[in-house]
Amino acid sequence: MDPTADLTMVDDAALVASFDLENLSPAFFEDPYRTYAALRRRSPVHRCADGSMLLTRHADLDAVYRDRTHFSSDKRAVFAPKYGAGTPLYEHHTSSLVFNDPPYHTRVRRQIVGALSPTAIRGMVPGLERLVDELCDGMARRGSVDLIEEYAAAIPVEVIGNLLRVPRDERGPLRDWSLAILGALDPGRSAADLEAGQRGVVEFLEFTRRLVDERRRRLAGEDDLLSRLIRDETGGEPLTEHELLHNCIFLLNAGHETTTNLIGNGLALLLTDDGQRRRLAAQPELIDRAVEECLRFESSNQLGNRLVVESIEIGGQTFEPGTYLTLCIGAANRDPAAFANPDQFDIGREPNRHLAFAAGGHACAGMSVARLEGQVAIAAFLGRFPGARLLPGARRNQRARFRGFAILPAAIE
Repeated sequence: MDPTADLTMVDDAALVASFDLENLSPAFFEDPYRTYAALRRRSPVHRCADGSMLLTRHADLDAVYRDRTHFSSDKRAVFAPKYGAGTPLYEHHTSSLVFNDPPYHTRVRRQIVGALSPTAIRGMVPGLERLVDELCDGMARRGSVDLIEEYAAAIPVEVIGNLLRVPRDERGPLRDWSLAILGALDPGRSAADLEAGQRGVVEFLEFTRRLVDERRRRLAGEDDLLSRLIRDETGGEPLTEHELLHNCIFLLNAGHETTTNLIGNGLALLLTDDGQRRRLAAQPELIDRAVEECLRFESSNQLGNRLVVESIEIGGQTFEPGTYLTLCIGAANRDPAAFANPDQFDIGREPNRHLAFAAGGHACAGMSVARLEGQVAIAAFLGRFPGARLLPGARRNQRARFRGFAILPAAIE
């Protein structure tokens, strides 16, 4: 008998016994995957301290994401005690596309996806390439940089800002509002975090209301995403003012933080793996697969949720209506039942059925934009700075739901 197997089982048992999603250690934020693997092996349908259930297997998550009969994305019952019914955070998150079911979800998603057509996305490429070239020019003059602040975070805020045609000189506060609002979704947030999130929604709503009012005054001939949402070009039921404002905020938030993490995580992976970096340099056509592997290996969004609305069996356990599920995307994307050598970073991996964008009817509406940004940003940086290297001082953002770096220092050579 292999003695290391016994040690693994003992370690697994300790990790599972100590796991508390509401109270995570700094070590977990540095590397959650050891804990996720232990949960997947020993407790793949795991009861958390708050009574919710954590799922870690790829097959279970994929099935839940694609099932609209037994599960709901509606978060009103969960968010009311978390934020307070009627508070800004409650009003925002319960109005956004991602935390709702059909028919509301279908109506809002149709308008957003309709405005992000393949033609519209192709039209973004020249401007995106100019933007990353300008950012690279600026970094080249400085020598040492923070890849998050000066590159990864600067790209999506400009892209989404351009899609909604937010005046460039008014984009400064967008990132801080986004971080505060999305940060309030994370498990175990402090009272100060929740207060910052509430304030972020109020300030973001004031900003968005002015933006919408101004756009209405000069709507004729405008073809940006916001103008199309205001005009309601799908022919369906138009968005109310409340729905329009909150889903504009959702677009700015969702398109910002997760894409920042995709670019930052991808650069960190490739700058610490010389073999895969050389492989991409020799085969630049692999950039699309490389981005998919970055999404799998270090998923920008690590957790999702669903509410059971009809009795169903998952992993040998039956769940009744009212059971709250946490879907651990980070664990599912390292599941050996779905991926060969799952803890190996392989930019040529094919197939790659990761769940970084969820799946089914709730798959990320902006996934094509995020993929494009990741491909252009990562390829441009590595092509421009083949000698770049990470410096000491990298710091993770200490979030379980949205995995990324707060700071990622690098030397440009």
